[in-house]
Amino acid sequence: MNKGKAMIRALGMMSGTSLDGVDAALIDTDGVRIGGFGRSAYRAYSGNEAGALHNALGQWPGGPGVAEAAAITLASHAGLAAGFAEAQVIGFHGQTLAHDPGGRGTHQAGDGAALAGATGRPVVWDFRSEDVRQGGQGAPLAPFFHWACADWAAGQGLIGRAPVAFLNLGGVGNVTWVDPGAAAPEAPGACLAFDTGPANAPLNDLMRARDLGARDEGGRLAASGQADAGVVAGFLRHPFFDVPPPKSLDRDAFAGLAASVAGLADADAAATLVAALAGAVAAGWRWMPRPPAQVLICGGGRHNAAIMAALAAALPCTVAPVEAAGLDGDMLEAQAFGWLAVRVLRGLPTSGPDTTGAPGPVCGGRISHPRFCSLSDC
Repeated sequence: MNKGKAMIRALGMMSGTSLDGVDAALIDTDGVRIGGFGRSAYRAYSGNEAGALHNALGQWPGGPGVAEAAAITLASHAGLAAGFAEAQVIGFHGQTLAHDPGGRGTHQAGDGAALAGATGRPVVWDFRSEDVRQGGQGAPLAPFFHWACADWAAGQGLIGRAPVAFLNLGGVGNVTWVDPGAAAPEAPGACLAFDTGPANAPLNDLMRARDLGARDEGGRLAASGQADAGVVAGFLRHPFFDVPPPKSLDRDAFAGLAASVAGLADADAAATLVAALAGAVAAGWRWMPRPPAQVLICGGGRHNAAIMAALAAALPCTVAPVEAAGLDGDMLEAQAFGWLAVRVLRGLPTSGPDTTGAPGPVCGGRISHPRFCSLSDC
């Protein structure tokens, strides 16, 4: 790959731990700055697909259900990518099934080489393994992109150059504190990131387990319930909240939370999980280098009015959906993996000590080429 600064049109693809479907989004970038955002698309998982992926959670390569999960991941991503012929490279996150950075490592189902063959484009994938190999948590991986987003939004006059926080609410919550005035995302003090705790996953699992749907649409069920303060207080005594960042979680690291609401009525159980989510985020505020001017919420959780209200009550600054900064909260993670793909092509760091705890800057990711490559210098 040459070392020029030409913009590359990348397609980022993301299937998160909420197991609802695949996001795909185009982004133009040189691997540092954002040149512009392109169109996007979403492909929902069917009930059977989501069920198969859910059954494979916690499994490692060769485990029960992993082959089926990998096949679903490949087919869904290849089908969606077929509609983006203009993409020069694809950033493919895969489907996280297990994450144990201090033990067995990290496992994302999906073969990037097979996706490159199916799409005819180079694919950058397996973003997390190298960071874990070097001693990092392997997550979260969007923080450097959040810096680029803040830099872009400040350049558009949509936010200032004061520090801001991006709170992503997928299956697991993660927050990035960024200083958009820093020269680069890997610069000392530019970013601090960590997982906050469970986000949508326990609530989605509750809804499915009780045959109430795939999610609490708009937060209506939670808004009608009463949180159990004792359950929330017990949850917040978990030692994870006293561990300094960077730190990361597996989707089911707080499996006991589901058991603690099992005896509650539907609405009260949902309200308790929302209160736990907000309490977990608030517990992380002690680690911020400086108070952020605002918190920009991205991911599916920002569509839940009960979650947004709980966060506004719990946090000591303005809480707003990331659209307030001109960004697309539904596609931010997909865009992140397009941006990260170009960084990998150019040998730039994708994580570092203040985002994953790796001992130094890490350029993660593997590059797989199709038989014929669309990038003139690949």
